Amino acid sequence: MAEDLNISASAVGNYVRNNREPDFETLKKIAGYFQVSTDFLLDYQSRQESGYGEQKVLQIFRALPEDQKELYIEQGRLLIRCGQKKKERSSLLRSDPKAM
Repeated sequence: MAEDLNISASAVGNYVRNNREPDFETLKKIAGYFQVSTDFLLDYQSRQESGYGEQKVLQIFRALPEDQKELYIEQGRLLIRCGQKKKERSSLLRSDPKAM
């Protein structure tokens, strides 16, 4: 990683051990390297920002080859549809237990 980011291995070691903090430019390089936001690295979440799960989904998506990204999106859509159907069935059972 240090070589890819053009920073010294000892600097990376100091960041990992919390002996030093990277400057803003280095922080941006590290975020780009891991394909996450700087807020994620800083463990910062505003009220409007996404949570850990959303960050992980985005991180996975960004790591996929281009030809697999559309499949990943379709799988998400399928999960949403399944959840909606399950909710509809549950709602129907509560309103009319004889419906099923």
